[in-house]
Amino acid sequence: MAKRNDKRTRLVEAADQLFHQQGVSNTTLANIATLADVPLGNVYYYFKSKDSIILAVIDRRKRAVQSLFSEWNEQTDIKSRLQSFINHAMTLAEEESQFGDALGSLCQELGKQGGHIGDAASGLMQDVLSWCETQFQNLGRSEVDSKKLALNLVASLQGISLITLTFRDPDYISRQNEFLSYWLQSL
Repeated sequence: MAKRNDKRTRLVEAADQLFHQQGVSNTTLANIATLADVPLGNVYYYFKSKDSIILAVIDRRKRAVQSLFSEWNEQTDIKSRLQSFINHAMTLAEEESQFGDALGSLCQELGKQGGHIGDAASGLMQDVLSWCETQFQNLGRSEVDSKKLALNLVASLQGISLITLTFRDPDYISRQNEFLSYWLQSL
């Protein structure tokens, strides 16, 4: 049983990496199998289709995001939680300068497909927005203001990720981080 899960895990990790680096549409099951070091024929034992691998990657990313939120929620100071969210982009700056934001890129690409996969991907971004909204509400902001502030923060981070990738310069994230930190403290 452990071997089965090991191969399945390797396939999901490989798919996640390839989806980020080259996009979902450019990634084949053969690419995933090769990177995971699993024979192509075995892929169908674990996943019936590429869609099922996509859903597994979405679930993996959802768990990763929830883990970060849990970690940040341990901080008693709410602005520190939001600052951790902002700072997280800094830890990914080099990677984002090469491949873009893993979460945002996936949501954007899968959102174009629509259907249950597009809905599952949009759920990832909704989780991020909802967490941010909750933090702003905990700061005493109204529900309406919290939604606006959360959207502004997430859109700013997603936008700077796009600019960072476009110009392949991680310094854009650094500069935006500085601005957002100042903005957050002014609230």
